[in-house]
Amino acid sequence: MAAVISPELKREIEALASLDLGDLRIRWRQHLRTAPPPHLSRPLMVRLVAYRIQARMLGDLDRDSARLLDRIAKERLRRRAAAERAAKPKAPPLVPPIPTPGLRPGTLLVREFGGEVHTVTVVAGGFAWRETTYASLSEVARAITGTRWNGPRFFGLRDKVVTRAPSSGDEPFMAVAAGGIA
Repeated sequence: MAAVISPELKREIEALASLDLGDLRIRWRQHLRTAPPPHLSRPLMVRLVAYRIQARMLGDLDRDSARLLDRIAKERLRRRAAAERAAKPKAPPLVPPIPTPGLRPGTLLVREFGGEVHTVTVVAGGFAWRETTYASLSEVARAITGTRWNGPRFFGLRDKVVTRAPSSGDEPFMAVAAGGIA
């Protein structure tokens, strides 16, 4: 049911538009019993004071309507916050480090050098080649070539995608590197 606006109410609301900012703040304090926010614009202040005057004379919103409006406002704020979170540039995904090739005992490394095929077996204490155990692949490469080599590079284990060994530890794995400088 629509309420009839009395001439007195109409006059009071129209008078708000002619008030300067200082007088409008005084009216704000009278009707809302708080200090007006300093950043509030004059037109918005006029509207809010006019609403409070009307609510006092004609009656404010019922409790259910006020709750509905509060729920709508909270949902809007929640959606806005979600949209802002989605709009923020996301950090690039972390790239996991490349797993280091874990050579398990039983793995065979094969390399052709000087017209001869050399087979090295990974053992628990290092690397076995021609019935001798070496502590590192670089020592094996030096024994094969007679010069200083980076062992993993000599056997083709560096700068390449390494095929993972079978999951069961019983089966030997063979990494084959062909070519190279003779």
